[in-house]
Amino acid sequence: MLTAYLLALIFIWTGTALKFVVPPCDPHMFDRGVDNCLTDFNRSMETSGYQGRCPWPTVKRVYNQLKGCVDDWARASWCRGHGFLMDSVFLEVHQMYFKLCGQMQDPPLTTLIMLIAPGIIVTLFLPILCYNLTTWNTEMPSSIGL
Repeated sequence: MLTAYLLALIFIWTGTALKFVVPPCDPHMFDRGVDNCLTDFNRSMETSGYQGRCPWPTVKRVYNQLKGCVDDWARASWCRGHGFLMDSVFLEVHQMYFKLCGQMQDPPLTTLIMLIAPGIIVTLFLPILCYNLTTWNTEMPSSIGL
C-alpha cells in the first residue's frame, strides 16, 4: 500500500500524472461516425426482407459489422464509457429492423397434444401400475410339505 502512495506522489511531483488525463467525450464526432455506420447497415438491411419476418440469422454478419463500427467510433471519440450513446443507437436499430423477432407463436394444436399427452397418460396409469406391482405376488405358495 505504501508503494502505491509513493508512486502516486512521484507521478504528481514529476508531472506525469497530467499525461494520463482522458479527453472528454465528443458526442458530435460520435454521431457523425455512427451515421456512416448506419448508412451502410441500412443499405444492407433493405435486401433482407425485414418487413415481413425476423431477419436475424441472415443478417448476423452485417449486424456484427455495425457493432464493430459503432465500437470503433465510440473509441475514437472518447465516448466508450458513455454507454447510453451506444444503447440509443442499437435501440433504434432493434425497433426498426428486429421488432418481429420477439413475437413468439404457439405451435399447432397437434404438436401441443403430442407433447402433453404422454405426461397425462403416465400420470393416470402410474397409480394403477404401482397398485398391480405391489399386490401381484402377495399370496405365498404353500408348497412346503410336512
